[in-house]
Amino acid sequence: MSDHTTTRTTVNNIGVVMFTVADPDAALAFYTGTLGFEVRGDTRFGEHGENRWLEVAPPGSTARLALNPPMYDQPGGSSIGVETPDVLAEHARLSAIGGIDLDDAPDTTTPGAPVLFMLRDPDGNNIAVVQTP
Repeated sequence: MSDHTTTRTTVNNIGVVMFTVADPDAALAFYTGTLGFEVRGDTRFGEHGENRWLEVAPPGSTARLALNPPMYDQPGGSSIGVETPDVLAEHARLSAIGGIDLDDAPDTTTPGAPVLFMLRDPDGNNIAVVQTP
């Protein structure tokens, strides 16, 4: 057993989640045009502006999603959960758009189980759409 003093964290929020994407412009089009997110930041930096910090979020959200180029030459594979008060309506909306890697409508009859469905962005990142209580 280690001998250490437990102190409270000063962290009080999850502000940014990061997804790895192969093409930031294509990811931006998916998240804003298809899912309806808004741009929260799009900054170029580096000596010649070769780097980019791109953030999107659902309207009204305090948490943001950063869309980053691959760190280890592999995009995709991350996951986030987003919340909605009407998961069935959101599933119907996304189904009507078409062309989205979207699971079937969620089962709403399993007691105690969260009502949710999964979808994947074009880079294979997973998004769980969860009914808020």
